[in-house]
Amino acid sequence: MHRLILAALTLVAACAPAPTKTEALRRDGTPMYSNATFDPARLKGKWVQVAELASAGARPCSAGGLTVSDVRGSDFTVDADLCLAGLPAGYAGPGRITGPGRIRLTAADPEGLGAEWWVLWVDADYRTIVIGTPSGKFGMILNRSADLPPDRLAAAKEILDWNGYNTARLRPVG
Repeated sequence: MHRLILAALTLVAACAPAPTKTEALRRDGTPMYSNATFDPARLKGKWVQVAELASAGARPCSAGGLTVSDVRGSDFTVDADLCLAGLPAGYAGPGRITGPGRIRLTAADPEGLGAEWWVLWVDADYRTIVIGTPSGKFGMILNRSADLPPDRLAAAKEILDWNGYNTARLRPVG
């Protein structure tokens, strides 16, 4: 009787669907570096989200970007309308510089938008910034305008790739 029950359970388990694995946006174990020379005072102003990293099946997402204001030392205020891995994410509230090239939206969910953002790269004139998270849950490119020149897009892609992101998953946001 025990063998019959064991055989039935084995048969049921074999028919169960295989667990689905979410597509990784970032390679596990790849070192990641935040920009130690990042100047938080230059973050102030409007940023347009021009690209995001999202899984192949993610639905299109529209985003505006974010505005940083009231920069006071390590503290600032953020108003954001973003796409994170294919999902819309909004935020209005405080932000804080948590380390060299590291930012946290302090009142947001730490498992989502409130995860620590790492500034992976910013161009010399602070027109384009690349943001990622060590977990690889999301990554994005922000620009001062909706028009990102090809040379800065190429540089942003190289930085994302170097930090372990799957740049094949980079898509425009509009």
